[in-house]
Order: sequence, then structure tokens, then C-alpha cells
Amino acid sequence: MSLGSRFLQRLSVPIWLLSILNLGIPKHTLAQTPLALKPCSEPLEVELLAPEALIPTQRQIITANTISQRQSQTGITHPSLWWAQEQFNQFFGGKLIRNWIVYPEQKRLDLMVNLQLWTLLDYIGRYSLVNKFGTIARNYQYNVRVFNQQAQMLATYTCDYTTDTPTCEFRGCEFFGEDSLQVPRR
Repeated sequence: MSLGSRFLQRLSVPIWLLSILNLGIPKHTLAQTPLALKPCSEPLEVELLAPEALIPTQRQIITANTISQRQSQTGITHPSLWWAQEQFNQFFGGKLIRNWIVYPEQKRLDLMVNLQLWTLLDYIGRYSLVNKFGTIARNYQYNVRVFNQQAQMLATYTCDYTTDTPTCEFRGCEFFGEDSLQVPRR
């Protein structure tokens, strides 16, 4: 008997044994992978971000421009949004976060950022910004999306609030510009 056939003979017994054991294990316990959370696919309503935009009262939408004009029932405390915005804008002369929209009925916060300044952030900087707003939004069961001025989605912070402990996911979209993890070049 050759070395190869003895090896196959010894190998076939454990494989056979594993296949029998595998029959008794339900398939859903074999590979537990969480389902990817899907962010809202509705487009950013850029027209609502204009300083002179008239937002119908029945829509209950709040923007950074209209916050002082209306008392909202969003649940998100506006000072929290302003505080988070100021934390990041102080490093960019107040120009990184251009505007935001809160959709109380959809439980969503959309941010518009300056793309030129966004691309100056490395991956950790982008994650920090989205995570800061995501943490505030999560406290009120909102999801966050980040867009540039052309309404292209740059990142999302999406949570599944159907469980006692929400599962949240940061997703940076492919439109990142520069290399996300900067490496010194020679």
C-alpha cells in the first residue's frame, strides 16, 4: 500500500465522522453571520437645505437653518446636534459640516459636509465624526447618513432598534478620495 493511499484511508474516517456529526447540527448554528444593516436609500433633499427654503409644516422636518424658526418634536435635543457640529467645525473654521436635516417620522439625521474638507480627514477622522453624531442619534433611535454637496452618500451609521441592545454599523462608502489610512510617502 502506497503512502498516499494510507493517508487517504486515515483521512476518510475523520471526514466521514464529521459529516455524520454535521447532520445533527441545524444549519443556522453552523455559520452565524449577522445581517448587514441597510441604510435608508431615499435621496438627500438638497432643496430643503437652502437658507430660504420653505418647508411645509406637515412634514415636520428640521434643518440647521430652520431650527430657530420652529419648535420641534424630534426628541433629539438640538443643543446636542449643535455641540457635535461645533466639535468638528472648530478644526475647519466652521466649514466641515455645512447643514443637516432631521426627519422625526423616519427617525433619520442627514448631514451635509464640505467634500474638500472631508477628504482631508483620514479614516479615523471620518469615523469619529460619524460616530459622534451616531452616538447622539442612537440615544433617540435615529440613524445617520453623511452626504457631500452633490448629494452623494459618503458614510452611514445605521442601527437595528428592534432588540433591547441596538446593533449599529458604520459604513464608509467607496467615495473617499485620498487613501483612507495615510502612510508616509518617500
